[in-house]
Amino acid sequence: MDNILSVLVFFPAIAGLLGFVVDKKSARAYGITVAAIEFLLSLWLWFSFDTANAGMQFVEMIPLIPDFGVNYYLGVDGISLFIIIMATLMTLIGMISMSIETDVKNMIITLLFLEMTMVGVFVALDAIIFYLFWELSLVPMLYIVGAWGGPLRVYAAIKFFLYTFMGSLIMLVGMLFVAYSALAGETSVSLQFDTLLLVASHLSKPWLHAGFVFLLVGFGTKMGLAPLHSWKPDAYGEAPGLVGALLAGGLTSVAFLAILRGVQLMTAAGDGAMARQALLGMGLLSMLMASIFMIRQSDIKRMLAYSSVEHMGLLAIGVGIGGIATFRAMLHLINNALTKGALFLAAGNIQRAFSSKRLSKVRGALNALPISGTLFLAGFLAITGSPPFGPFISEFTILRGTFGQGHMAIGLLMLVFLATVFIGMGSTVLAATQGEPGEKGIEFRDRFLLYISPLVFLLVILMIGVYIPAPLKNALQQAAALLEVQP
Repeated sequence: MDNILSVLVFFPAIAGLLGFVVDKKSARAYGITVAAIEFLLSLWLWFSFDTANAGMQFVEMIPLIPDFGVNYYLGVDGISLFIIIMATLMTLIGMISMSIETDVKNMIITLLFLEMTMVGVFVALDAIIFYLFWELSLVPMLYIVGAWGGPLRVYAAIKFFLYTFMGSLIMLVGMLFVAYSALAGETSVSLQFDTLLLVASHLSKPWLHAGFVFLLVGFGTKMGLAPLHSWKPDAYGEAPGLVGALLAGGLTSVAFLAILRGVQLMTAAGDGAMARQALLGMGLLSMLMASIFMIRQSDIKRMLAYSSVEHMGLLAIGVGIGGIATFRAMLHLINNALTKGALFLAAGNIQRAFSSKRLSKVRGALNALPISGTLFLAGFLAITGSPPFGPFISEFTILRGTFGQGHMAIGLLMLVFLATVFIGMGSTVLAATQGEPGEKGIEFRDRFLLYISPLVFLLVILMIGVYIPAPLKNALQQAAALLEVQP
């Protein structure tokens, strides 16, 4: 199929515009249909991808501003491919499991525009086009948190915007520094990622190093790496459960992909060690901060937000360690997204039943909502690395790679942080799910469309823990290999 990437990017946006004329009663079915088509298109991309080719594929290029080297330049490689699949799947599941009953049509349209921006970031190879999609992604997320969030939604939305917008400005400075590193290195100046990879060994090291630091801070802010994470508990805590799932599985993946591109460029320039050391530092700090705030956490959704900070730290450490840990970090991105999606969706059901997300009111979820309560408890076991779920495999292998390469202190710190998180998270989850409901006459009950999505997520995570399908394994191996390429 010609121009498949453009179709993937703009199909949700066009469908979103057409959604304004769709009847309100048909809006949900319309959104599910569009999201399903987008997911099928991404699957076609998956099966058409040549795993033997390490370069960019399905490339599209149209000159936009030739004098400044700005092009409409799209492509995918092994790193971005599986993240696209995950984002389109998360959007489809979000449409199916949506529990919002007010302004459903507007929510559907907003989610479709959000999907366009996420896919656009994943396939953009020109820095200017990447930046435009990146900035556009803030708009629908800001609107969703502000319009459908909890009592503190305005505060959470403003904080989310300020942090991520400032991160975007820092990221822009980093891009300019990287571009100037080509000029200072007396090579061709380009804002196209694949061109920068080709001339990476000729880039000026001081400007490239400064650019990477700015990029790491900018992208790390949106990814939620400590100490740039403080917007996450508020945004995740006030956003609807469906949005928490999309944040954990979609937008953080956008930022993680961007950081991977930075590591890939630094490695190609022969400075991968510096990039990996920076990721190790931020990863350990993220796990430390998460473990502290998980202890005696009384808000189940803020607990999940800090869990996300912890797992972003694990991802950073996996890439920072390198080797087999890089491959498992790629796998852990999927494990975390699906498991956290199940947890946020189940937590959303619990919040609706008890009209609260705080332990002072949420008690006995297993009795009030047997299915959602069970899924929430199972999700806790999965996300904390309990076998036989997928996160156990990825976390164990990251730890094995850490100890195997002689990083004993880092490995021991990770074990301490993981144990602290397990205890802290376990005390909150058990308090919410065990016992008798504090309030009588809870009217909200489990419904098929509200629990089928987290159930499917957990079943997939269980499958990954037992067997990794060959196509997924090949894509992850190629993604990891791209990050290890030396000049």
